[in-house]
Amino acid sequence: MPINQQERLKIENWIIGFTDGEGCFSVSLIKNSTTKSGWQVFPEFVITQGEKSLPALKEIQKYFQCGRIYVNRRQDNHREDLYRYCVRSIRELSEIIIPFFTKNSLRTAKADDFKKFCKIMELIKSHKHLQLNGMMTIARTIQKMNRKIPARFLESPETKR
Repeated sequence: MPINQQERLKIENWIIGFTDGEGCFSVSLIKNSTTKSGWQVFPEFVITQGEKSLPALKEIQKYFQCGRIYVNRRQDNHREDLYRYCVRSIRELSEIIIPFFTKNSLRTAKADDFKKFCKIMELIKSHKHLQLNGMMTIARTIQKMNRKIPARFLESPETKR
């Protein structure tokens, strides 16, 4: 059953707010001996919630019609497991997630992370990540996102030549 315009806008605004509060656009550089450079670029869009809020993640997944929900079984003193809605496919990120957040602006500091995420995705789509230059640009950009952690890639012996 199709939803009306007003209901769609309500859902879109809810997703924006949810993402501003609980979402993350991240890119990791992971050592991978099966790639030519020895590194793999791993972009993802993630929203994390406790088990009680799993229905919200399912609603977001249903809206986007992509991504997966993963359980992170807690071994600490928390009373519920964590669930992560993740979109990792380059195609789904490029064709579904990025257009949504381009059209529906984030309202917190995550808007800046999203812009950096888009820049990295452009480098990936133009295959610049396959060259040392492109990988260095991606690593420097990652350092300015989210928790601003130094990229191991920039410290590895392969990149200090």
